[in-house]
Amino acid sequence: MDGVINETTDMIHKHKDGHSDFGTRCGATSHVAHDQLRLVSVERAASDSNVSRCGRCFDDAGGY
Repeated sequence: MDGVINETTDMIHKHKDGHSDFGTRCGATSHVAHDQLRLVSVERAASDSNVSRCGRCFDDAGGY
């Protein structure tokens, strides 16, 4: 599964299906400059202890 990481906050979001840019399911990155975002594998990002998972994108991340 693809994800979008906000490198400023170290937060991973689920990539919105059908979008080639940095669109996310929760929309939280819509105001973030593209040079602050990176497409990554969610599995790869989850192995980094500094990365948090978005509570709106991931049910097991606590939600809002």
